[in-house]
Amino acid sequence: VYDYEDDNEDLFGDAPTAPAKAQIDFRAELNDDQYAAVTAPDGPAIVLAGAGSGKTRTLTYRVAYLLTQGALPEEILLLTFTNKASREMLNRVEHLTGVASHQFLGGTFHHVGGQVLRSFGDVVGLPRNYTILDDSDSDALLGEIIRESDPDFLKKKDNPKPKPLKNLISFARNVMRPVEEAARARYPSNRDVVEQIEFFAEEYRVTKLRRGLTDYDDLLELWLKVLESNDEAATYYQNRFRHILVDEYQDVNVLQASIVDKIAANHQIMAVGDDAQCIYTWRGADLDQILDFPKRHPNTTIYKIETNYRSSPQILKLANDILESRSIDRSYTKILKPSRPNENLPVFVPAMDSYQQADYVLNRIDRLIDRGVRYSEIAILYRAHFHAMDIQMELSRRGTPFVITSGIRFFEQAHVKDLVSQLRFIVNPKDLPAFHRFACLLPKIGEKTAS
Repeated sequence: VYDYEDDNEDLFGDAPTAPAKAQIDFRAELNDDQYAAVTAPDGPAIVLAGAGSGKTRTLTYRVAYLLTQGALPEEILLLTFTNKASREMLNRVEHLTGVASHQFLGGTFHHVGGQVLRSFGDVVGLPRNYTILDDSDSDALLGEIIRESDPDFLKKKDNPKPKPLKNLISFARNVMRPVEEAARARYPSNRDVVEQIEFFAEEYRVTKLRRGLTDYDDLLELWLKVLESNDEAATYYQNRFRHILVDEYQDVNVLQASIVDKIAANHQIMAVGDDAQCIYTWRGADLDQILDFPKRHPNTTIYKIETNYRSSPQILKLANDILESRSIDRSYTKILKPSRPNENLPVFVPAMDSYQQADYVLNRIDRLIDRGVRYSEIAILYRAHFHAMDIQMELSRRGTPFVITSGIRFFEQAHVKDLVSQLRFIVNPKDLPAFHRFACLLPKIGEKTAS
């Protein structure tokens, strides 16, 4: 998410040259569903790719196919939900076609938004040397604004702290609703708090702009503002990108969908997703964006990729039975088809509490080990870190070896932030959170003196 600038990404460089056409046997390397989506004619399209159906392969080969049809890499925009996903896809394209991955503009919405604002940020009052606040820095800035505006606000136990308050503001921005409306829904009986939240949100916005700072939401919000307020920028991107590919479209929010629709005004878009996998509604993901896609992009063709390469027939039957109960437009229904042999039935275990759940999981692991299964062949998946606490405690108590594969992101580690704060301040001397962070590292300098 921090990989916003790339010296190899030249938005306004030399005239593009056509890549050499690769010899790829698309028919032999794809199944029927994948082949239909990969070789789809120009025009708006939705690819409904079920879980484990080779969605990444389909997107990768779609990019390769466009190149073989004469498209230039500079004319293709690939929007994903992680930079890692984008890099993996474009690296595969490079392997397939020989076209260097840096010739494409691809990455997360935030990454591409950051690129756009480096070129057109002045349209919305943002200097080109703006710096980007991570989550903890933006929380701290909002806390600073609250304390300066109303020193007693955070002392009242019923009032929200900076982090949940910023999450509320962020949610409102991503669903493109007034902050006041979101605050009123959260605190319906406290008009004073609603008005204060609205004031804090506006002060937060103005302060960031004055100091040349953005948070992650600004990268989207200001990107859309550039496209809506500057015809030159909108026309440039609409004409530049003849092919727009969007991954995980079921998880886009209203703000992201509005950006895509603005760039894809000529309807040169393929959205890839699965309406049955929308799990981020709590942060603004809007399933209606994929369901209403054909209304916003007339003559949309819907492709379905239904062969599953990941799960056993028994698991797929359970999934299909659950999906069948949904009330949804029949054009979106799909039946996942197995490609793997039969295995054991999936087991559903109701647990009274997290302790009983942990006990069951550990007993199950013990039985697997007794049967000769190696620890390295066992994985425990969970939806949130707090769900894993009891399991981790029980693993430790029993002396079971385990490794946690997730944790603090690289750029969120304290020592990395200490160094990056100095670089941020060099680039943007108005970046006060960066100054405050490294000033506190100096001898005999504390929070008060740094402030």
